[in-house]
Amino acid sequence: MALDKSEVEKVLRYRWAVFGTLALAYFFVYFHRVSTGVVSADLQDTFGVGAASVALLSSAYFYAYTIMQMPSGLLTDSLGPRKTVSIFTLVAAAGAMLTGMASTFELVVAGRFLIGIGVAMVYIPTMKILAGWYRKNEFASLSGILLAVGNIGALSAAGPLALMSGTLGWQRVFLILGALSLLLAAGSWLIIRDRPMDMGLPSIQEIEAQEGGQLTAAGTIEKIPMKSALAMTFGSGMNFWPLAIWFFFMYGSIMVYQGLWAGPFFHDILGWNQATYGTVLTFIGIGMILGCPVAGYISDKVLKSRRKVLIIGTAVYTIIWATIWAAAGQITSMQAYIAINFAFGFFGGFFVVSFAQIKELFPITIVGTSTAALNIFPFAGGAIMQQVSGLMLTSRTLESYRALWLLMLICMVIATIAALFSKERKRDSV
Repeated sequence: MALDKSEVEKVLRYRWAVFGTLALAYFFVYFHRVSTGVVSADLQDTFGVGAASVALLSSAYFYAYTIMQMPSGLLTDSLGPRKTVSIFTLVAAAGAMLTGMASTFELVVAGRFLIGIGVAMVYIPTMKILAGWYRKNEFASLSGILLAVGNIGALSAAGPLALMSGTLGWQRVFLILGALSLLLAAGSWLIIRDRPMDMGLPSIQEIEAQEGGQLTAAGTIEKIPMKSALAMTFGSGMNFWPLAIWFFFMYGSIMVYQGLWAGPFFHDILGWNQATYGTVLTFIGIGMILGCPVAGYISDKVLKSRRKVLIIGTAVYTIIWATIWAAAGQITSMQAYIAINFAFGFFGGFFVVSFAQIKELFPITIVGTSTAALNIFPFAGGAIMQQVSGLMLTSRTLESYRALWLLMLICMVIATIAALFSKERKRDSV
C-alpha cells in the first residue's frame, strides 16, 4: 500500500525542526569545550589561582565527557534520544548556573564537571536521531553539518564570549548560558521525537522503500539487551577495532597540535605573538567547518562510500603531518602556515564519516551503543597523546618539537594502515 503523501511530506519537513534543535544543543557542546581558555585570566583574578588550577578546570570537562560516553550510548538505546538529551541538557544548565554562582574555585570545577556530564549526552543521541529520521544517503552529510555547527560554536566562544565577559562579567555570562540551556532543554522535550512513528507517521525506512519502488511492512524493531549490545560491539573484531585504533591516533594528533602545542611552537620557534598565532590557528577551525560537511557530501553523494572517504582523508592528513614535520624550522611564513593549518582542519574533518561507517555495521537498535563505544577512543587518544607529548617536550627547542611532530607522523601512518583494514557495509547505489 502506498504511503500517504501528506504524511511523507510531514516527515520530511518536521525532521528539520528536530535536527535544528539538536544542532543548537551541539553548538553549545563546543562552546563550553573552549570557554575555559577564554575566561582563564578572569578566573585567576577572581579566585587567585594559578595556571595549574585552570588546567585542572579545563580537564574536568574532558574527564566527564569521556566517562559519559558508554552511558550515553546505553541510555540512548534504552531511554531514547529525546529523554536523554532533554534530561542531560538540564544537567548542563545546572552546571552553568553553579559556575555562575560559585563563591569558591572548587565550586567552579564542580560546575564545569556537571557541564561536561550534560553536554556529553548530545552527540550520540543525535546520531541515533539521524538514523531514525534521515535516509542512509543523507546520514554522513548531516553528520558533517552537525560537526560544522559545533566548530562554529567553538569559534563563537572566542571573540563573543570574551566581549560578553568583559562587559557583563564572566559569572553573569555563565548564568545566561544556564538560562539558555534551560530553554533548550524545554525545546528539546517539546520538539524532538525519537522517530517519525512516535508521531503516527511512516518510518524513513518505509519512505526509502517506496522511493525505491519496493513494498515494506511497518513492523516493530526488536530491542537488543544491553549486555548483548556491548558484546556485539566490542566483540565484532574487524568491524570495530580498526576504526577504534584509527580514531585514537587521528583525533589524538589533532588535539596535540590544535589543542596544545601548535601555539607554543609558533611562539617559541617562530617568535610570533599571541594575536598572530591565534589568527593562524583559527584557520584550523575554518578548515574543519568546511571539511566536515564536504566529507559527508562526498561520502553520501559522490563516492557513496564511507571507507574510501576515510582512507583518502586520512592519507592526505598524514601527508600534512609530514609537511609540518619537514617544515619545522624551515618555513617561517605566516601565509604558508595559514594554508597548512587550513588543510590540517579540512582533511582532519574527514573523521566525521567514521560515525556513518560504524552506524551501518551494526543493527539500528544499538546505534547508540556502537557509536558511543567508538567515541571513547578519540577522547582517550586526546588525553593520552597530550600527556605523552608533555613528557617529550621537556625543553621547548626546535629539536624537541621536530621529535614530537615526527611521532605524530608515525602515529598517523599507523592510523592510515588501520583505516585500510576498516570494514564497510555495502550500500545500495542511490
